Amino acid sequence: MAGHSKWANIRHRKDRQDKKRGTQWSKCSRAIIAAAREGGPDPDTNLTLRYAIDEAKYANMPKDTIERAIKKGAGAGSGENFLPARYEGYGPNGVAILVDTLTDNKTRTVSEVRSIFNKRGGNMGNAGSVAFMFETKGQILIAATATSEDALMETAIEAGAEDVQNPEGDEGEGFWTVFTGPTEFQSVKESIEKAGIEITEAEIAMIPTNTVTLGADDAQKLMNLVEALEDNEDVQKVYTNADFADDALDAMSG
Repeated sequence: MAGHSKWANIRHRKDRQDKKRGTQWSKCSRAIIAAAREGGPDPDTNLTLRYAIDEAKYANMPKDTIERAIKKGAGAGSGENFLPARYEGYGPNGVAILVDTLTDNKTRTVSEVRSIFNKRGGNMGNAGSVAFMFETKGQILIAATATSEDALMETAIEAGAEDVQNPEGDEGEGFWTVFTGPTEFQSVKESIEKAGIEITEAEIAMIPTNTVTLGADDAQKLMNLVEALEDNEDVQKVYTNADFADDALDAMSG
């Protein structure tokens, strides 16, 4: 979507500044535990677990921590049972928001998510109220300096990618964004890795089919809402259909 590369660049820089690695690893562990419990400890036969492990690796989570989470989920640890739940709502200027969670207490989680929406100027919606505005796709982010356009296009498109979006912003900044169908995601990702191109982030994501453009004030309000949601331990992913005017991106970059 338009503005995505700059937005990703801002988010990654803020994550480094805020030193949220511990929180990120906790969420990765929970995803691994849930996947291993549901489909078994072998990532070769459990695709959800493979994706969760890959995301943990992109977050620089230590190998032994990943292995402990797999064992815990497979029954060698506590009896925690995390189940998925998705919540939908609206942010500033009617921006659509999807919130994916893994929780051992849905009553607690829905109450906390609703409270965050209310306190940050948003509104919870009913199931299905905004989900139709998104589609499931593979999304791969690659730093602008990690490859050339020709090399990435040749590798990704030949492997079955749907689209490759250029980095936005100053030269050498931002991210290439590769979009794939869900079934082609793993093969495209592996082809990029085999080509020696370093991946910053890769996931099966909810991508908006249309966007709402926000100015500086609303963009900052959305950032605050999204960050508050992501700080909740039960929340795994937050997706929006926001696009950002240049003044909004410049203000957040500063």
